[in-house]
Amino acid sequence: MEKKMKWLIASDIHGSAYWCGKLIEACRREEADRMLLLGDLLYHGPRNDLPEEYAPKKVIELLNGIKDIVISVRGNCEAEVDQMVLEFPIMSEYILLPVGKRMIFATHGHIYSKDRHPALQPGDILLYGHTHVPLCEEEDGLIFMNPGSVSMPKNGTPHGYMTFEDDLFQWKTLEGDVYRTFQWKER
Repeated sequence: MEKKMKWLIASDIHGSAYWCGKLIEACRREEADRMLLLGDLLYHGPRNDLPEEYAPKKVIELLNGIKDIVISVRGNCEAEVDQMVLEFPIMSEYILLPVGKRMIFATHGHIYSKDRHPALQPGDILLYGHTHVPLCEEEDGLIFMNPGSVSMPKNGTPHGYMTFEDDLFQWKTLEGDVYRTFQWKER
Protein backbone atom coordinates (compact mmCIF):
# COMPACT_ATOMS: atom_id res chain seq x y z
CA MET A 1 0.00 0.00 0.00
CA GLU A 2 1.29 3.42 -0.96
CA LYS A 3 2.06 5.86 1.87
CA LYS A 4 -0.09 8.99 1.82
CA MET A 5 1.29 12.49 2.14
CA LYS A 6 2.11 13.64 5.67
CA TRP A 7 1.07 17.17 6.60
CA LEU A 8 2.23 19.27 9.51
CA ILE A 9 -0.43 21.88 10.35
CA ALA A 10 0.33 24.92 12.51
CA SER A 11 -0.95 28.40 13.24
CA ASP A 12 -0.12 31.66 14.95
CA ILE A 13 3.68 31.94 14.95
CA HIS A 14 3.29 35.70 15.52
CA GLY A 15 6.89 36.62 14.69
CA SER A 16 8.56 34.38 17.28
CA ALA A 17 11.87 33.19 15.84
CA TYR A 18 12.32 30.89 18.84
CA TRP A 19 9.02 29.03 18.37
CA CYS A 20 9.28 29.10 14.57
CA GLY A 21 12.65 27.37 14.88
CA LYS A 22 11.08 24.74 17.15
CA LEU A 23 8.30 24.26 14.58
CA ILE A 24 10.78 23.69 11.77
CA GLU A 25 12.68 21.20 13.96
CA ALA A 26 9.37 19.38 14.52
CA CYS A 27 8.67 19.39 10.78
CA ARG A 28 12.02 17.75 10.09
CA ARG A 29 11.58 15.24 12.93
CA GLU A 30 8.10 14.37 11.60
CA GLU A 31 9.48 14.02 8.06
CA ALA A 32 6.43 15.97 6.87
CA ASP A 33 5.92 16.30 3.13
CA ARG A 34 4.09 19.63 3.47
CA MET A 35 3.55 22.30 6.12
CA LEU A 36 0.17 24.03 6.15
CA LEU A 37 0.28 27.34 8.03
CA LEU A 38 -3.03 28.86 9.13
CA GLY A 39 -1.91 32.49 9.27
CA ASP A 40 -0.55 35.11 11.66
CA LEU A 41 3.03 34.36 10.73
CA LEU A 42 5.07 37.53 11.29
CA TYR A 43 3.33 39.98 13.62
CA HIS A 44 2.03 39.75 17.16
CA GLY A 45 -1.04 41.98 16.73
CA PRO A 46 -2.19 44.81 18.98
CA ARG A 47 -3.94 42.57 21.54
CA ASN A 48 -0.98 40.27 22.18
CA ASP A 49 2.19 40.72 24.17
CA LEU A 50 5.45 40.16 22.31
CA PRO A 51 6.19 36.45 22.02
CA GLU A 52 9.53 34.93 22.99
CA GLU A 53 12.37 36.06 20.68
CA TYR A 54 10.12 38.34 18.63
CA ALA A 55 12.05 38.73 15.37
CA PRO A 56 9.86 38.85 12.24
CA LYS A 57 12.90 39.20 9.93
CA LYS A 58 14.34 35.96 11.34
CA VAL A 59 10.95 34.23 10.91
CA ILE A 60 10.95 35.37 7.27
CA GLU A 61 14.39 33.79 6.82
CA LEU A 62 13.35 30.56 8.55
CA LEU A 63 10.11 30.14 6.58
CA ASN A 64 11.68 31.09 3.24
CA GLY A 65 14.24 28.37 3.95
CA ILE A 66 11.46 25.76 3.69
CA LYS A 67 9.32 27.55 1.08
CA ASP A 68 9.17 24.48 -1.15
CA ILE A 69 6.97 22.64 1.38
CA VAL A 70 4.93 25.56 2.84
CA ILE A 71 1.31 26.29 1.99
CA SER A 72 -0.31 29.16 3.88
CA VAL A 73 -3.48 31.18 4.31
CA ARG A 74 -3.76 34.80 5.37
CA GLY A 75 -4.32 35.58 9.03
CA ASN A 76 -5.80 38.76 10.46
CA CYS A 77 -2.27 40.03 11.25
CA GLU A 78 -0.94 39.58 7.69
CA ALA A 79 -0.52 42.59 5.40
CA GLU A 80 0.16 42.78 1.69
CA VAL A 81 3.71 43.92 2.41
CA ASP A 82 4.33 40.50 4.02
CA GLN A 83 3.85 38.87 0.62
CA MET A 84 6.74 40.98 -0.67
CA VAL A 85 9.18 39.29 1.74
CA LEU A 86 7.78 35.76 1.99
CA GLU A 87 8.61 33.54 -0.97
CA PHE A 88 5.42 31.44 -0.86
CA PRO A 89 1.78 32.57 -1.25
CA ILE A 90 0.12 33.87 1.93
CA MET A 91 -2.75 36.09 0.76
CA SER A 92 -5.54 33.54 0.26
CA GLU A 93 -8.32 33.68 2.86
CA TYR A 94 -8.79 29.90 2.58
CA ILE A 95 -7.57 26.77 0.85
CA LEU A 96 -9.72 23.80 -0.16
CA LEU A 97 -8.01 20.43 0.20
CA PRO A 98 -9.96 17.54 -1.34
CA VAL A 99 -9.27 14.20 0.34
CA GLY A 100 -11.15 11.40 -1.43
CA LYS A 101 -14.83 12.36 -1.34
CA ARG A 102 -14.29 14.69 1.60
CA MET A 103 -13.06 18.26 1.90
CA ILE A 104 -10.84 20.19 4.27
CA PHE A 105 -11.59 23.92 4.30
CA ALA A 106 -8.46 25.51 5.78
CA THR A 107 -8.56 29.14 6.90
CA HIS A 108 -7.24 31.38 9.67
CA GLY A 109 -10.44 31.64 11.69
CA HIS A 110 -11.12 35.35 11.89
CA ILE A 111 -13.71 35.14 9.08
CA TYR A 112 -14.79 31.48 9.13
CA SER A 113 -14.91 29.47 12.34
CA LYS A 114 -17.10 26.99 14.18
CA ASP A 115 -19.61 29.75 14.89
CA ARG A 116 -19.65 31.08 11.30
CA HIS A 117 -18.67 28.47 8.78
CA PRO A 118 -18.93 28.09 5.00
CA ALA A 119 -21.25 25.59 3.35
CA LEU A 120 -19.72 22.16 3.88
CA GLN A 121 -21.03 18.62 3.58
CA PRO A 122 -21.32 16.14 6.45
CA GLY A 123 -17.91 14.64 7.20
CA ASP A 124 -16.01 17.69 5.92
CA ILE A 125 -13.54 19.55 8.11
CA LEU A 126 -13.24 23.24 8.87
CA LEU A 127 -9.62 23.68 9.93
CA TYR A 128 -8.65 27.00 11.46
CA GLY A 129 -6.34 28.76 13.92
CA HIS A 130 -6.83 32.27 15.35
CA THR A 131 -8.11 31.29 18.82
CA HIS A 132 -4.75 29.84 19.99
CA VAL A 133 -6.70 26.94 21.54
CA PRO A 134 -6.60 23.38 20.14
CA LEU A 135 -9.99 22.03 19.10
CA CYS A 136 -11.56 18.88 17.72
CA GLU A 137 -15.35 18.86 17.80
CA GLU A 138 -18.08 17.41 15.63
CA GLU A 139 -21.40 19.19 15.28
CA ASP A 140 -24.22 18.53 12.83
CA GLY A 141 -21.95 16.18 10.88
CA LEU A 142 -19.22 18.81 10.40
CA ILE A 143 -15.81 18.52 12.03
CA PHE A 144 -14.09 21.58 13.49
CA MET A 145 -10.34 21.48 14.16
CA ASN A 146 -7.74 23.91 15.45
CA PRO A 147 -4.04 23.10 16.00
CA GLY A 148 -3.68 25.76 18.72
CA SER A 149 -0.76 28.18 18.61
CA VAL A 150 2.92 27.68 17.93
CA SER A 151 4.06 30.69 19.97
CA MET A 152 1.21 31.98 22.17
CA PRO A 153 -1.10 29.16 23.28
CA LYS A 154 -4.06 30.09 25.45
CA ASN A 155 -6.08 28.39 28.19
CA GLY A 156 -3.11 26.43 29.48
CA THR A 157 -2.65 24.52 26.22
CA PRO A 158 0.80 23.57 24.89
CA HIS A 159 2.87 25.20 22.18
CA GLY A 160 1.95 22.82 19.40
CA TYR A 161 0.88 21.69 15.97
CA MET A 162 -1.05 18.90 14.27
CA THR A 163 -0.10 16.18 11.84
CA PHE A 164 -2.37 14.59 9.24
CA GLU A 165 -1.48 11.30 7.59
CA ASP A 166 -3.54 8.29 6.46
CA ASP A 167 -6.80 9.82 7.78
CA LEU A 168 -5.29 10.28 11.26
CA PHE A 169 -4.98 13.71 12.85
CA GLN A 170 -2.70 14.07 15.86
CA TRP A 171 -2.26 17.12 18.08
CA LYS A 172 1.29 17.32 19.38
CA THR A 173 3.47 19.49 21.57
CA LEU A 174 6.45 21.04 19.82
CA GLU A 175 8.52 18.28 21.45
CA GLY A 176 6.41 15.73 19.53
CA ASP A 177 4.30 14.35 22.38
CA VAL A 178 0.81 13.34 21.18
CA TYR A 179 -2.01 14.64 23.37
CA ARG A 180 -5.06 14.16 21.12
CA THR A 181 -5.97 12.07 18.07
CA PHE A 182 -8.86 11.94 15.62
CA GLN A 183 -9.47 9.24 13.00
CA TRP A 184 -11.30 10.75 10.01
CA LYS A 185 -13.72 8.04 8.96
CA GLU A 186 -14.89 7.52 5.39
CA ARG A 187 -18.45 8.67 4.87
